[in-house]
Amino acid sequence: MIAIDNSEYMRNGDYLTTRYDAQLTATEFIFQNKLNSNPENTVGLLSYGGNGPQVLSTLTTDFGKILSGAHGTKIAGDNHFSSGIQVAALALKHRQNKVQSQRIIAFVGSPVTESEKELEKLAKKMKKNNVAVDIINFGEEDINTSKLEKFNAAVNNHDNSHLVTVPPGPRLLYEVIATSPILVEEGFDVGDSGDFFGMGGVDANMDPDLALALRLSLEEEKLRQEREASQAAVGDLDKIDEEEEKKADK
Repeated sequence: MIAIDNSEYMRNGDYLTTRYDAQLTATEFIFQNKLNSNPENTVGLLSYGGNGPQVLSTLTTDFGKILSGAHGTKIAGDNHFSSGIQVAALALKHRQNKVQSQRIIAFVGSPVTESEKELEKLAKKMKKNNVAVDIINFGEEDINTSKLEKFNAAVNNHDNSHLVTVPPGPRLLYEVIATSPILVEEGFDVGDSGDFFGMGGVDANMDPDLALALRLSLEEEKLRQEREASQAAVGDLDKIDEEEEKKADK
């Protein structure tokens, strides 16, 4: 389950073009990466701002459902981190394939209001239920990092959970995530990308930086094509509606 932060703090423009937009691009990238690394993977989406957690998409392999859920979400209210994690864990519990391991990837772009004790209790609960929790900490690092480090230490089980802190800077949010243990360790090593993405002539083991750049470029192109296809489909529907209206007028 990917848990996105849709609190008021996500309007801030310190990440391109806003924290929320940076988070959406990263969400799309994570989804594609998870499906590419293993076709049996399923991904769900949840928001935990506003008045509380809301499941936007149950576990799926359909990119359209994730995209629709992410872009249909309104920015409002506060961060409800603990309840968001618990609802995400509940959604994972109802997965059809019980062999699949359970993982939550949570974006945190606003102040976490829970105390360290409350977070530690939540982390131990997740660990007991074999739920790994990866956290992308951005935007409010000064306030959140210490708390989230303690949460990560308590939830971590044989290095299955990760905390990635991303301060504002020249690198895009999804680019930092792409090279972090959140994705690289999940069975998708940069060294494997040469054959997987059909990068003829590039040995990823010899030039990992180039392989990564190509991989990111290909992911971007794939996302762009999917967006264009979606927009074209909407355009076709509009044309059909216009033609039907003209026929009706005649």
